[in-house]
Amino acid sequence: MARILVVDDEIGIRELLSEILYDEGHTVELAENAAQARAARLRGRPDLVLLDIWMPDTDGVTLLKEWGSQGLLDMPVIMMSGHATIDTAVEATRIGAIDFLEKPITLQRLLKTIAAGLTRARMPVARPAVVSAPLVSATAPEQVSEPDVVAVEAVAVADQSLLGNISLDLPLREARDQFERVYFDYHLARENNSMTRVSEKTGLERTHLYRKLKQLGIESRKRSS
Repeated sequence: MARILVVDDEIGIRELLSEILYDEGHTVELAENAAQARAARLRGRPDLVLLDIWMPDTDGVTLLKEWGSQGLLDMPVIMMSGHATIDTAVEATRIGAIDFLEKPITLQRLLKTIAAGLTRARMPVARPAVVSAPLVSATAPEQVSEPDVVAVEAVAVADQSLLGNISLDLPLREARDQFERVYFDYHLARENNSMTRVSEKTGLERTHLYRKLKQLGIESRKRSS
Protein backbone atom coordinates (compact mmCIF):
# COMPACT_ATOMS: atom_id res chain seq x y z
CA MET A 1 0.00 0.00 0.00
CA ALA A 2 1.43 3.37 -1.02
CA ARG A 3 0.58 6.99 -0.23
CA ILE A 4 -0.17 8.69 -3.53
CA LEU A 5 -0.73 12.42 -4.05
CA VAL A 6 -3.04 13.28 -6.96
CA VAL A 7 -2.78 16.88 -8.20
CA ASP A 8 -5.37 17.94 -10.79
CA ASP A 9 -7.70 20.93 -11.07
CA GLU A 10 -10.52 18.83 -12.58
CA ILE A 11 -12.69 17.34 -9.84
CA GLY A 12 -13.85 14.52 -12.10
CA ILE A 13 -10.26 13.41 -12.75
CA ARG A 14 -9.39 13.62 -9.06
CA GLU A 15 -12.39 11.55 -8.03
CA LEU A 16 -11.85 8.94 -10.74
CA LEU A 17 -8.17 8.46 -9.94
CA SER A 18 -8.93 8.43 -6.24
CA GLU A 19 -11.53 5.67 -6.65
CA ILE A 20 -9.19 3.54 -8.78
CA LEU A 21 -6.20 3.93 -6.47
CA TYR A 22 -8.31 3.41 -3.37
CA ASP A 23 -9.65 0.14 -4.80
CA GLU A 24 -6.04 -0.92 -5.39
CA GLY A 25 -5.36 -0.49 -1.67
CA HIS A 26 -3.46 2.79 -1.78
CA THR A 27 -3.87 5.79 0.48
CA VAL A 28 -4.80 8.80 -1.64
CA GLU A 29 -4.40 12.51 -0.94
CA LEU A 30 -5.97 15.01 -3.33
CA ALA A 31 -4.92 18.54 -4.32
CA GLU A 32 -6.74 20.73 -6.81
CA ASN A 33 -3.93 23.23 -7.36
CA ALA A 34 -0.24 23.86 -6.76
CA ALA A 35 -0.86 25.57 -3.41
CA GLN A 36 -2.58 22.50 -2.00
CA ALA A 37 0.09 20.26 -3.52
CA ARG A 38 2.84 22.30 -1.83
CA ALA A 39 1.08 22.00 1.53
CA ALA A 40 0.60 18.24 1.08
CA ARG A 41 4.28 17.77 0.20
CA LEU A 42 5.40 19.73 3.25
CA ARG A 43 3.19 17.61 5.50
CA GLY A 44 5.00 14.51 4.39
CA ARG A 45 6.74 12.81 1.50
CA PRO A 46 4.30 10.82 -0.66
CA ASP A 47 5.41 7.55 -2.20
CA LEU A 48 4.34 8.82 -5.63
CA VAL A 49 2.76 11.92 -7.21
CA LEU A 50 0.37 12.12 -10.16
CA LEU A 51 0.77 15.73 -11.33
CA ASP A 52 -1.36 17.50 -13.93
CA ILE A 53 0.56 19.85 -16.22
CA TRP A 54 -2.12 22.45 -16.96
CA MET A 55 -3.46 24.09 -13.79
CA PRO A 56 -4.85 27.61 -13.30
CA ASP A 57 -2.47 29.01 -10.65
CA THR A 58 0.87 27.30 -11.21
CA ASP A 59 1.39 24.69 -13.92
CA GLY A 60 2.77 21.26 -13.11
CA VAL A 61 6.13 21.76 -14.80
CA THR A 62 6.76 24.92 -12.77
CA LEU A 63 5.81 23.10 -9.56
CA LEU A 64 8.15 20.26 -10.53
CA LYS A 65 11.01 22.76 -10.98
CA GLU A 66 10.16 24.33 -7.63
CA TRP A 67 10.30 21.03 -5.79
CA GLY A 68 13.58 20.20 -7.51
CA SER A 69 15.19 23.50 -6.51
CA GLN A 70 14.05 23.02 -2.90
CA GLY A 71 15.32 19.47 -2.61
CA LEU A 72 11.76 18.13 -2.34
CA LEU A 73 11.78 16.09 -5.54
CA ASP A 74 12.74 12.88 -3.76
CA MET A 75 9.68 10.87 -4.82
CA PRO A 76 8.62 9.58 -8.26
CA VAL A 77 6.41 12.05 -10.15
CA ILE A 78 4.23 11.06 -13.10
CA MET A 79 2.95 13.95 -15.21
CA MET A 80 -0.55 13.98 -16.73
CA SER A 81 -2.10 16.08 -19.48
CA GLY A 82 -4.53 15.97 -22.34
CA HIS A 83 -3.03 18.94 -24.16
CA ALA A 84 0.72 18.82 -23.57
CA THR A 85 3.17 18.77 -26.46
CA ILE A 86 6.06 16.36 -26.84
CA ASP A 87 8.42 19.18 -25.88
CA THR A 88 6.56 19.71 -22.61
CA ALA A 89 6.71 16.02 -21.78
CA VAL A 90 10.44 15.91 -22.57
CA GLU A 91 11.08 18.99 -20.42
CA ALA A 92 9.19 17.46 -17.48
CA THR A 93 11.22 14.26 -17.81
CA ARG A 94 14.45 16.27 -17.95
CA ILE A 95 13.49 18.11 -14.75
CA GLY A 96 12.80 14.90 -12.86
CA ALA A 97 9.45 13.35 -13.79
CA ILE A 98 9.73 9.61 -14.36
CA ASP A 99 6.89 9.23 -16.87
CA PHE A 100 4.04 10.95 -18.67
CA LEU A 101 0.38 9.90 -18.98
CA GLU A 102 -1.77 11.32 -21.74
CA LYS A 103 -5.45 11.91 -20.97
CA PRO A 104 -7.80 10.16 -21.24
CA ILE A 105 -5.79 7.67 -19.23
CA THR A 106 -6.57 4.00 -19.66
CA LEU A 107 -6.83 1.88 -16.51
CA GLN A 108 -4.19 -0.58 -17.65
CA ARG A 109 -1.71 2.16 -18.55
CA LEU A 110 -2.36 3.97 -15.26
CA LEU A 111 -1.81 0.93 -13.04
CA LYS A 112 1.23 -0.23 -15.01
CA THR A 113 2.89 3.19 -14.81
CA ILE A 114 2.18 3.55 -11.10
CA ALA A 115 3.51 0.05 -10.39
CA ALA A 116 6.71 0.87 -12.28
CA GLY A 117 7.07 4.16 -10.42
CA LEU A 118 6.63 2.53 -7.01
CA THR A 119 9.08 -0.22 -7.91
CA ARG A 120 11.62 2.40 -8.91
CA ALA A 121 11.05 4.30 -5.65
CA ARG A 122 11.74 1.15 -3.62
CA MET A 123 15.02 0.35 -5.34
CA PRO A 124 17.84 0.28 -2.77
CA VAL A 125 20.01 3.36 -2.59
CA ALA A 126 23.78 2.94 -2.43
CA ARG A 127 24.99 3.44 1.12
CA PRO A 128 28.43 4.53 2.33
CA ALA A 129 30.78 1.68 3.06
CA VAL A 130 30.83 0.59 6.69
CA VAL A 131 34.04 -0.57 8.33
CA SER A 132 33.46 -4.18 9.24
CA ALA A 133 34.71 -6.09 12.25
CA PRO A 134 37.84 -8.22 11.88
CA LEU A 135 37.21 -11.39 9.87
CA VAL A 136 36.79 -14.59 11.86
CA SER A 137 39.36 -17.24 11.13
CA ALA A 138 38.18 -19.85 8.65
CA THR A 139 39.02 -22.56 11.19
CA ALA A 140 37.29 -20.84 14.10
CA PRO A 141 33.57 -21.37 14.78
CA GLU A 142 31.42 -18.51 13.51
CA GLN A 143 30.37 -16.21 16.32
CA VAL A 144 27.96 -13.33 16.62
CA SER A 145 28.97 -10.53 18.92
CA GLU A 146 26.72 -9.69 21.87
CA PRO A 147 25.74 -6.25 20.46
CA ASP A 148 24.60 -7.92 17.23
CA VAL A 149 22.45 -10.38 19.18
CA VAL A 150 20.90 -7.55 21.17
CA ALA A 151 20.16 -5.60 17.97
CA VAL A 152 18.47 -8.61 16.36
CA GLU A 153 16.38 -9.24 19.47
CA ALA A 154 15.38 -5.56 19.62
CA VAL A 155 14.20 -5.64 16.01
CA ALA A 156 12.22 -8.79 16.69
CA VAL A 157 10.54 -7.22 19.72
CA ALA A 158 9.76 -4.04 17.76
CA ASP A 159 8.23 -6.08 14.95
CA GLN A 160 6.17 -8.05 17.45
CA SER A 161 4.77 -4.89 19.06
CA LEU A 162 3.97 -3.33 15.71
CA LEU A 163 2.33 -6.40 14.19
CA GLY A 164 0.42 -7.52 17.26
CA ASN A 165 -1.33 -10.77 16.40
CA ILE A 166 -1.01 -10.37 12.64
CA SER A 167 0.58 -13.45 11.13
CA LEU A 168 3.17 -12.93 8.44
CA ASP A 169 2.22 -16.33 7.04
CA LEU A 170 -1.12 -14.97 5.80
CA PRO A 171 -1.69 -14.05 2.14
CA LEU A 172 -0.81 -10.39 1.55
CA ARG A 173 -4.41 -9.17 1.17
CA GLU A 174 -5.55 -10.83 4.42
CA ALA A 175 -2.52 -9.57 6.33
CA ARG A 176 -3.09 -6.06 4.96
CA ASP A 177 -6.75 -6.11 6.00
CA GLN A 178 -5.78 -7.17 9.52
CA PHE A 179 -3.18 -4.43 9.72
CA GLU A 180 -5.65 -1.81 8.48
CA ARG A 181 -8.18 -2.85 11.14
CA VAL A 182 -5.56 -2.36 13.85
CA TYR A 183 -4.45 0.90 12.22
CA PHE A 184 -7.90 2.47 12.01
CA ASP A 185 -8.98 1.20 15.45
CA TYR A 186 -5.88 2.87 16.86
CA HIS A 187 -6.60 6.23 15.22
CA LEU A 188 -10.32 6.12 16.06
CA ALA A 189 -9.51 5.53 19.72
CA ARG A 190 -6.74 8.13 19.75
CA GLU A 191 -8.94 10.81 18.13
CA ASN A 192 -11.99 9.97 20.27
CA ASN A 193 -13.88 8.73 17.16
CA SER A 194 -13.67 12.13 15.45
CA MET A 195 -13.91 11.32 11.77
CA THR A 196 -12.55 14.75 10.85
CA ARG A 197 -9.36 14.23 12.85
CA VAL A 198 -8.97 10.61 11.75
CA SER A 199 -9.37 11.77 8.14
CA GLU A 200 -6.60 14.32 8.64
CA LYS A 201 -4.30 11.83 10.38
CA THR A 202 -4.71 9.04 7.84
CA GLY A 203 -4.81 11.21 4.72
CA LEU A 204 -8.14 9.77 3.58
CA GLU A 205 -11.09 11.91 2.57
CA ARG A 206 -14.09 11.32 4.83
CA THR A 207 -16.12 9.55 2.15
CA HIS A 208 -13.24 7.15 1.52
CA LEU A 209 -12.69 6.75 5.25
CA TYR A 210 -16.31 5.70 5.82
CA ARG A 211 -16.08 3.28 2.92
CA LYS A 212 -12.82 1.81 4.20
CA LEU A 213 -14.22 1.27 7.71
CA LYS A 214 -17.28 -0.44 6.26
CA GLN A 215 -15.11 -2.56 3.98
CA LEU A 216 -12.97 -3.69 6.93
CA GLY A 217 -16.04 -4.51 9.02
CA ILE A 218 -15.10 -2.08 11.76
CA GLU A 219 -18.10 -1.65 14.02
CA SER A 220 -20.11 1.50 13.51
CA ARG A 221 -19.78 3.72 16.54
CA LYS A 222 -21.07 7.09 17.54
CA ARG A 223 -18.57 9.26 15.76
CA SER A 224 -18.16 12.99 16.17
CA SER A 225 -17.53 15.22 13.18
